[in-house]
Amino acid sequence: MKSKQLAAAVMAVALTAPGIATALEAGDWLVRGRIINVMPNDDSGNVFVAGAPIAGSGVKVDDEFTLDLDFTYMFTKNIGAELLLDLSSQHRASSKGTLAAIAPGKILDARVLPPSLLVQYHFMPDAKFRPYVGAGLNYTMFFDEGATGTGRSVLGLTNVDLDSSFGYALQAGADIEIDKNWFLNFDVKYINIETEATARSTALNAPVKVDVDINPWVVGIGIGRKF
Repeated sequence: MKSKQLAAAVMAVALTAPGIATALEAGDWLVRGRIINVMPNDDSGNVFVAGAPIAGSGVKVDDEFTLDLDFTYMFTKNIGAELLLDLSSQHRASSKGTLAAIAPGKILDARVLPPSLLVQYHFMPDAKFRPYVGAGLNYTMFFDEGATGTGRSVLGLTNVDLDSSFGYALQAGADIEIDKNWFLNFDVKYINIETEATARSTALNAPVKVDVDINPWVVGIGIGRKF
């Protein structure tokens, strides 16, 4: 069964399950765990070598599956605050454009830790199906940066570093009650992440840098519990 059909079937079962919905209340804690797909909506500028651009060059950031965990505190039945903690995922950047003709393939990678704090509005806190929207701030930290594949063998990249990023985060999702404490969760986020990658090329004997807007869509499905 395809993933979309499975999600639709699970939603249908949850919505038609017997019982009376347990309302959200002020003071409730909601804890969710999800499998997520991070899908960069990326764009990069030209790659600069020794301060000069390589015309038509750039990099592309790959998709990645990972896990996330969030904690939501309900201030009222409708309004909550969510702290999102994605488990660190590894993303790889590949060359594109004219750079791909010189060094095709993946050239660098890094692990990413992007905690976000969002304010949520829950539309139907008394129902079994509880949609919500959220907006807030994201801080993305990159670590374990390094060259990979062609980045090492062709460009000789060393001293790879990606700047941390502050940006906004937008969210839409729904909790679907299973029983009085447990629920399914479907969630989509758009996160503004912009960074500058710098490195040293031993092959070119020059510094290298590129500005990258990663701006991923993050789609997740998981389970949660109310406390």
